Amino acid sequence: MRTPFVVGNWKLNKSIAEATALVTELKNQLGTVKGVQVGVAPTLVALSSVVKRLEGSSIAVAAQNCHWETSGAWTGEVSPPLLADAGATWVIVGHSERRQFFGDTSEGVGKKAAAVLAAGLGVIVCVGESLAERDGGRTLSVVDEQLMAGLAPIETMDPAKAAKLVIAYEPVWAIGTGRTATPAQAQEVHAYIRQRLASRWNAAVAEAVRIQYGGSVKPSNAETLMSEKDIDGALVGGASLEAADFIAIVKAARSA
Repeated sequence: MRTPFVVGNWKLNKSIAEATALVTELKNQLGTVKGVQVGVAPTLVALSSVVKRLEGSSIAVAAQNCHWETSGAWTGEVSPPLLADAGATWVIVGHSERRQFFGDTSEGVGKKAAAVLAAGLGVIVCVGESLAERDGGRTLSVVDEQLMAGLAPIETMDPAKAAKLVIAYEPVWAIGTGRTATPAQAQEVHAYIRQRLASRWNAAVAEAVRIQYGGSVKPSNAETLMSEKDIDGALVGGASLEAADFIAIVKAARSA
């Protein structure tokens, strides 16, 4: 059985004070929640404060991005070991906004993913197609390219360590638009991803890796989505900025 994993990606939102206030409420409501793993991904400047406020709870803290090098002449970047030093235990790589606006390539995402795992952290590798690609019937080919390139540098994967690798399927056309893939549409892609993980490594690894759905997840659709066989949680955007909405999504994951 895979434990659902629900992570709130706050993107470029919340000051340090606002971030600590939000996680204080989450800690009070979800700090001892059972049956679902919970995480938050604050801005980099708020990360250490969020880690400190969440001490003693089961809520994980993720960074929203990283560089693949551990140190050196990389102005403006942050490495997985430094994120670990700040208290993060997960890193998101390859989010569609990083690909679209900051030039992240599938090859670069793979290098980041390998670096995160090498630092002992968990990694959430994002994949997903645009509206034009879906309308053109290219969903699976686009996801396949992003997935295989993103996993290429990870030569082996032990089933016992597969819980530290999470794939997030985020159809770009559903992020922040209010549109959501139907449960059947999402399940089709999730099942394909699991099949490709099995071909990349083996069936045991494929069954152990969790595959999140992301794209306008909200309390009203969370349980229906996460009731699908291969949907193991959610990477939540806008709805994670309000405690009540995020808590409702976490509880929906537990129910599903």
